This record gives sequence, structure tokens and C-alpha cells, in this order.
Amino acid sequence: MRIPPLLTLLAALAGPPLWAQTSTVTVTPQPVTEWKAVYGQVESRDRVPARARIGGTLVSLAVTEGDRVTAGQRIAVVEDDKLQFQIDSVDAQLDALRAQLETAQTDLTRGETLRERGVITQQRLDQLQTAVDVIEGQMRGLDAQRLVVEQQISEGEILSPQEGIVLSVPVSRGSVLTPGEAAAVIGGGGTYLRLSVPERHAEDLTEGDVIEIGTGSETEQTGTLVKLYPQIEGGRVQADVEVEGLDARFVGRRVPVRLPVGEREAMLVPDAALFRHGGLDYVTVSEGAETRTLTVVPGGTVMKDGAAWREILTGLRGGEEVVLNDE
Repeated sequence: MRIPPLLTLLAALAGPPLWAQTSTVTVTPQPVTEWKAVYGQVESRDRVPARARIGGTLVSLAVTEGDRVTAGQRIAVVEDDKLQFQIDSVDAQLDALRAQLETAQTDLTRGETLRERGVITQQRLDQLQTAVDVIEGQMRGLDAQRLVVEQQISEGEILSPQEGIVLSVPVSRGSVLTPGEAAAVIGGGGTYLRLSVPERHAEDLTEGDVIEIGTGSETEQTGTLVKLYPQIEGGRVQADVEVEGLDARFVGRRVPVRLPVGEREAMLVPDAALFRHGGLDYVTVSEGAETRTLTVVPGGTVMKDGAAWREILTGLRGGEEVVLNDE
């Protein structure tokens, strides 16, 4: 027997059969967090340049972008030819002074012998001793000067200021560097997310807020807003987010982030309360021993307490007992 179309429609609007109705949920307005989608940028906590301590020519470069380095590791060498010339000059002066010292010591020894015989005066012997002392003092001064030059040569080694990853190398072998110029930039100390948020949302953010990393239903992990900078530039406020296990392979990578910027009241029902017919969405409402079908306009999915709920834009006023349907 063919069932009339009107009866088919009434059966659909009546909702699922009573044997399929298992429980009900009372619909009340519930607070829903408003989220603002922005992008965060992965930043290294410390970004320190490895600088040249002397001027000269870069003769060795041992790192490139992406290399891991340890604190104190040699990453480049700068040489200044003038320093070696200074060493040679000091060595030549020392050789001359050694020859003079040898002669002065010989004269002093002879003078001591003559003084014992009474041939020369004590004053002359003191002059010979003074000559030896002066030459020895000059040699000590040149030794100290040589140590200074040797220290300058050793400072031609450019060392990594910290453990981390090489972010940039703005020079190449053969480049001429001045004292204080950076040969590489080292990022270390861990990573975090740096956010740039429109200033209209600045008042809605609080340090300690939980930040979702990802986009809505594809949220991958969460972070904590740890710092909100007081200075606003270009209509945007800067904020830092700590994220445990943040992928630090690419510093500067942009990551989608959802920020809590407020709350509103919304009608939420479980997905199991909705069914669809003829292009419209319906819920079944229990009114004592009877049930009634209401047409509703659902919104997006809202995650609450780890479960997915659907927001109802129109069709419910609050207080209804909505029937959940088992599939």
C-alpha cells in the first residue's frame, strides 16, 4: 500500500520513534568564549650576534645557516696582518736588547772584579748595575707588549656567545670586518610565539590566558599568554605565548592562533539532538508525556568540556527539554 506524502512528512516532523529516544537535555543559555584568529610567529628567546673583536680579513668561516653550535665554539677567524708585523718588530727589539744585556752583564761582572781590587769606584759599579737593570726593564716591557699583540691575534677567533642555532651569516670568507661587526646571529634559549594583536582586543587579553594553536576544530595544542607588552605600535599590541613542545626547526614560521577576546551567551545542544529533513534542521522537545518538533537554525560547532555542541541561532528560547536521539 502506498503511503500518502502528507503522512510521510508528518512522520518525519514527529521526529524519531519513542523507542529511539533515550534522554533529554535542558537547554539554557551558556557562556561561550569568543575567539579571534590571528597568526603568531615562532621566535627564539635569545638572538645574539657573534661579533668580531678585532678588525681584519675573514680568513675562515666554519658555520652556515641552520647549523647547531655550542657556547664558545669557534665559528670564524679574522686576521690582521699588521699584528704579525708588530710581533716581528717586538722580537727584533728583544734580540737587540738581549745582545745589549749580555754586554752590560759582562761589564758588570768585570766591574765587580775591579771594585774588589780597588781599581774603580763604587759609583762606577752602581752605574754598571743600573745599565743592566734598565735593559732588563726594557725587555720586560717588550715582553708585555708582545703578550698584548698575541692576545689581539687570539681575539681574531669569533666564538659563539651561546648554544643554539645559526639564524643568519651576513658575511663570507674574504670579507673585511671592523671591530664589533657581526659575523653570525645565534638564536638560543628556546622558542616562543610572538603575537601581533589589533589594539581593539588589547583590553580583552590577560596574562595567563590559554591560547589555542591551530584553527577551530583543527586545534593541535595550547599555550599560555605569558607577557603582554605595554607599548602599542602601528595599532597593534605585542604578546608572547609559551607553548610546550613548540616546533623550533624554523624560526620566523607563522602559526595560526586563536585568542579568547570575550564571552557571550548562546543556546547549545548536542549534535545528537538535531536531525534534518527537507533542507531544514529540527529538534524534538519533550513536553511532559508528549513531544513536539521545532524548526531551528543551527550555527557552528562549539567545543565545551571536551564534547562537541551545536549553537542554535533561532528556534529555542531556553528551558526546553531537548530529546537526544540514538543512531
